[in-house]
Amino acid sequence: MTDTAPAPTHAPTSTRRAVLNTMKGSAGNLVEWYDVYVYTVFASYFEAQFFDKADTNSTFYIYAIFAVTFIMRPVGSWFFGRFADRRGRKSALMVSITVMSMCSFIVAIMPTRDTIGWWAAVILVIARLVQGFATGGEYGTSATYMSEAATANRRGFLSSFQYVTLVGGHVLAQFTLLIALHFLDNDALHEWGWRIGFFIGGIAALVVLWIRRSMDESLSESHLEAIRSGADRNAGSLKTLFGIHWRPLLLVFLITAGGTVAFYTYSVNAPAIVKSTFGSDGAMTATWVNLAGLIFLMLLQPLGGLLSDRVGRKVLLVFFGIGGVLYTYVLLTYLPKATSALTALALLAVGYVILTGYTSVNAIVKAELFPAEIRALGVGLGYALANSVFGGTAPMLYQASKPDHTMLFIVYVTVIIGVSLLVYIFGLKNKGITVLDREQGSAWARSQ
Repeated sequence: MTDTAPAPTHAPTSTRRAVLNTMKGSAGNLVEWYDVYVYTVFASYFEAQFFDKADTNSTFYIYAIFAVTFIMRPVGSWFFGRFADRRGRKSALMVSITVMSMCSFIVAIMPTRDTIGWWAAVILVIARLVQGFATGGEYGTSATYMSEAATANRRGFLSSFQYVTLVGGHVLAQFTLLIALHFLDNDALHEWGWRIGFFIGGIAALVVLWIRRSMDESLSESHLEAIRSGADRNAGSLKTLFGIHWRPLLLVFLITAGGTVAFYTYSVNAPAIVKSTFGSDGAMTATWVNLAGLIFLMLLQPLGGLLSDRVGRKVLLVFFGIGGVLYTYVLLTYLPKATSALTALALLAVGYVILTGYTSVNAIVKAELFPAEIRALGVGLGYALANSVFGGTAPMLYQASKPDHTMLFIVYVTVIIGVSLLVYIFGLKNKGITVLDREQGSAWARSQ
């Protein structure tokens, strides 16, 4: 692109407009990730509806289905990334939330094993695969949109709301379980109460679809017209991505690897450990502990993003990498022994402070690496590939490692985080002028 070429993206005209677009863009993220996590939160209650209670591997099967859905995330990232780069971020985000709503309603009303036998598990897998497809498209597109829609000096802060809403989805899933535990007895929750969580997700997705109708498009009309006329044939192209931008694509994969394995270990495995430790008699206590921990994690995100706008993104990523290497052993060794609610919450809280070093800045770090015509595809595909390999498999691998091989899982997570730490240290610059800076202006240039 020459210096005289029209800008490919709209720089936000005001902070107020940037905040409104951030809210609209992130609202769908909230619902998408609520639907992802309502599955893990209610898993122990609907497990027997799809698999034989006498089968000791039924819990593993449930988490294997969770892992299998991540296979579709790279496919979703390719489809929606290309869609967003060629037809606009807004359109892609509206389609992805529509698909997610359909999947939630299907799981909410589908028959169970007692009615249709093993076909119930098949339908569950298909619904979750399609949901993985939609979620794969949501991450890259929303990360791209929120980064482009933010003012230059607040990109870290505003883009951090992607993980505010991502963790918020988990918070809402835990809160839904808490309410269900309050109003329903254990038998009702196992028999039909688990469906409530999925039904709420479907309704919420329709609400977000309505909200997103009024969001601004971050790609400029001149850029979209160049694509429609055929003047720009590189937008959303895999050939362009792998041929020209393979270095930032690889960098996104490596940045994500340690962060995503830590995220699912700390925010999915750890709450499951708390539930297991407190047992059915302490289900309410465990749910409160997990809910409090996740709210804490959610509130940390804008603080991390705001800090990154002052000290740079690399500083926070290095903090996460060092903390993750040192703390994963502590968390997974001592959390199963924590019979006190305060002790369990403290162990979670320390882990979440460390995790924030990655979660609060990872979206903007990746979006800043690519030009507009390939940004959604590059961010989404690089993330989805690492997320599928290292993130979605973490709950399943931890479940498979119990009780005799947990240390192997700890070593595995620590090594992956360590590899990403090396990338943070040697592969990234702090406060360097990025591709996004050249398109819309640099906060660092104005502050220096």
